[in-house]
Amino acid sequence: MTATAAVRTVIVSAKGAARWQAGHPWIYRTDVYDEPGDTPGIVAVTDRRGRHLGQALYSPKSEIRLRLLTRGREAIDAAWWGERIATAAARRAELAATAFRVVHAEGDGLPSLVVDRYGPHVVAQLLSAGLEQVRDDVLAGMGAALAPEGILLRNDSAIRRHEGLPLEVTLAYGEVPKVVEVMEGDVRYAAAPWTGQKTGAFLDQRENRVLVSEHAGPGRALDLFTYHGSFALHLARRAAAVVAVDSSAEALARGQENATLNGLSNITWREANAFDVLRELERRDERFGTVVLDPPAFAKSKQSLVRALAGYKEINLRAMRLLEPGGVLFTCSCSYHVNRSVFLDMIADTGAGRDHPEIVNVPETGYLKGALLRAVD
Repeated sequence: MTATAAVRTVIVSAKGAARWQAGHPWIYRTDVYDEPGDTPGIVAVTDRRGRHLGQALYSPKSEIRLRLLTRGREAIDAAWWGERIATAAARRAELAATAFRVVHAEGDGLPSLVVDRYGPHVVAQLLSAGLEQVRDDVLAGMGAALAPEGILLRNDSAIRRHEGLPLEVTLAYGEVPKVVEVMEGDVRYAAAPWTGQKTGAFLDQRENRVLVSEHAGPGRALDLFTYHGSFALHLARRAAAVVAVDSSAEALARGQENATLNGLSNITWREANAFDVLRELERRDERFGTVVLDPPAFAKSKQSLVRALAGYKEINLRAMRLLEPGGVLFTCSCSYHVNRSVFLDMIADTGAGRDHPEIVNVPETGYLKGALLRAVD
């Protein structure tokens, strides 16, 4: 699917135009006056006086109708995408990892496009109908900018349902293996591009994992919601022993494989509910030098916010009670609806890795909040 030669025009309200002028790349359905039909793609955008505002991705079935690409009138073709992706990749040139995010959608000025690199392979997500319509140009630009051995499209994110798009996992180019071994500092682990969470691994916590390991003490460590053990692997190089907890036996099996890959034998993998484990450890008056809380998003919607905050508060309070004097707690939330100010009522601020840039006036790019805390008398 490629863009048509003639660029259609969408007229937006003064409120929609002001949103772009303020720096936010989205314009919603309610601020669109005149639409060009039911076919998504790239459109020119003007105000009611005919003043050119820019070019955008158009999604006729989404509440987010327009996503700004450029304020200019240049042709948005494969070369345009390649140049923008190459620019984003250059910003990550000094990262000490073989797996990282190359394009962080709106954070890199390429809305609804996610591109992750796993060694010589690329895993991408096209998250809007407008972007899907120009898939061929995007893939061509990706190939020119990154020269990967293969491109896998992990278009199985639920976000695509809001765009009227199917959920699918598709090999777009070359070859991408089921498992890719990657390096993160001095830790190796196996990512699963076809079946793993997100695009195969939780790349956004990469720098936080290194940070926590640098501050961890030599005593015991507890890693809750461990998934494939990414935090546990880093902690095990500093701590005497690590207890890694997850409710998924399959995830823990992958974690054990990762530990073996690194020659680590001091991690105990425990299949259990993290809330139950915290209560049990508190009853037994156990103590840890380091505790990591990296839960999934508790708040999937605004309606679930109150219950989610109760859950975050419980696990954090119980985790704090498990800390030894001088112990370290790393806690975070990836729930967008638990905004930064709410989370920071309890803890200090940190965030996602540098390859997941946050635009200060685009709050949707700053979903990950966290803090590294130390227990003091």
